[in-house]
This record gives sequence, C-alpha cells and structure tokens, in this order.
Amino acid sequence: MKTITIAGGSGFLGQVLKDYFTKKGDTVYILTRTPKQENDIYWNAKDLEDWTTILEQTDVLINLTGKSVDCRYSEENKKLILDSRIDSTHALGLAINLCEHPPKVWFNSSTATIYRHSTDKKMTEAAGEIGDDFSMNIAKSWEKAFYSITNPKTRKIALRTSIVMGKDGGATEPLKNLVKFGLGGKQASGNQKVSWIHELDFARAIEFLIENEQLDGNFNLAVPHPTDNKTLMKSLRKVMHVPFGMSHPKWLIKFGAKLIGTEPELVLKSRNVIPERLLNNEFKFIHTDIEIALDDLIH
Repeated sequence: MKTITIAGGSGFLGQVLKDYFTKKGDTVYILTRTPKQENDIYWNAKDLEDWTTILEQTDVLINLTGKSVDCRYSEENKKLILDSRIDSTHALGLAINLCEHPPKVWFNSSTATIYRHSTDKKMTEAAGEIGDDFSMNIAKSWEKAFYSITNPKTRKIALRTSIVMGKDGGATEPLKNLVKFGLGGKQASGNQKVSWIHELDFARAIEFLIENEQLDGNFNLAVPHPTDNKTLMKSLRKVMHVPFGMSHPKWLIKFGAKLIGTEPELVLKSRNVIPERLLNNEFKFIHTDIEIALDDLIH
C-alpha cells in the first residue's frame, strides 16, 4: 500500500484521485488551505511549515494547486493564476530536498492548453507546437519552475491534462446546464477539436505512471482521438434526451463569457492533443467514445 499526498487536492480532480486510491487501500493526505476532513493538512501553498513533515512518509506526491482559469483574465487574476502555480511548485520542490526519505515520484499539474490552437496538426509530447499567449505562457512557466528544481531522488512527471469529464465536476456540469436550457448547440463553427479524458481514465493513467517506474517527463492525458465541439454537444443532447440546442455564434460566446465571468477561449480554442507516450507504453483507455463516456457520467 502507498501513501499519496495531494497538494491542492480539495477540488474536483483531487477528490477523484482521493476516492480512486482510497478504494485501492492507499492512504491519501490532502494539503489544503481549508482542512475539513480527516487526513487534510493545512498549507498556504507557499511557505515551508508543518506540512513538510508529511512528505517524509509520502511515496507519491501529486500537485494540483493553482487558481482556476475559469475566470476573467484581469491583471489581478492573471497574477493569482501564475503565482499560485509557481509558488506551490517551488515550495514542494524545496520541501522534497529537505526530506531524508523523499517521495519516489512527484507529479505536477500542467495543461494540454500548452499547445497552440490546431484543427489539423496532432499535438504529441514530441512534436506538439507550444504556443504563445497568456494561458500557454502560464503552462510554460509552470513546467519551467517544476523542472528547474533538481530533485535527485525523485522521479518527476508533468501532467498535460486535457478537459476532464466527471460525474460531479469538471467540464460536464456547465455543459449540462447549457443543454438543459436549450442552449446546447455547437459553439462557433463547432469544428474546434476537443481533447478530453474520463475521470476514471485520468486516475488510471496516474496509477499507470506510478507503477511504470522508468517513465518521467511530460505526458498528455487525453483520449487517443479528440472529438469536436459539434459532436460533443450533439452527444450530450442525445444522452440527456434534449432534442434541440441553440447554436452560439462567436460574438455571442464572447458576450456570454463576459456575462458569466470567464474567457471565450475555453470553448473556442481547438485542442488537438494526442497521448502518444501513454499509447507507446501500452496504457489502455476504458473510455474513448464521447457519447458512451457521457452516458456513464450522467446516468
């Protein structure tokens, strides 16, 4: 049995991992600003305090810390998005090096958004083209901070995670609401690629990477064949038995994003991300069909 510590684990993805590994008999600790449950440990995500002692008995460290990008990119929010990722990564890197028995492996969140908008070129770890805008530069800075810290006894993996579809969170909730209110048509052209992963495969991929001790570096967490926005929305309407969904032209998406306090790129960007390294190492996905995956999550 393993001891797993998840930094910033009180959100959706942290709880998915906690449930998955706890059911396997592993011990899971959560580093959080707001400890509420047993095995929750307080940390402020930047200072070396009492939480560092838990790393001595941690086999696997997973860092999911970072302010959500589902907000308007005001200067204040941009600073919080960047600082929350860099500060927590630096703090964990330092704490690992102060351990007598450091974690064997450290996973740090990154994002599949690190790659440029693409409808045709497939973005693999080896051949993906890293773009240059606010979100992509955040991802680059995050990975740079992660790899700039030398941790001689700890294997390191950056998780370039795509959109995670979950039962109780992730991208599924806001999309379900659109469909419910008759707004579940395609967004803009509908041709933009959507790279996604089912919450179960997200947890299984991390378990696979823990077990395969020869693997390190960047990994894309996404299904082998991305869907597109049109197919995603159509599948969702079908699964929810909603016959009609109004489509959204680009101007309406921009207006709506402003209204609900988010950024239009979350639906307009074409993410064409392929998990080449997982496939080459023979990881087997359970959910690769968007309609079947949504049916599993919604019912």
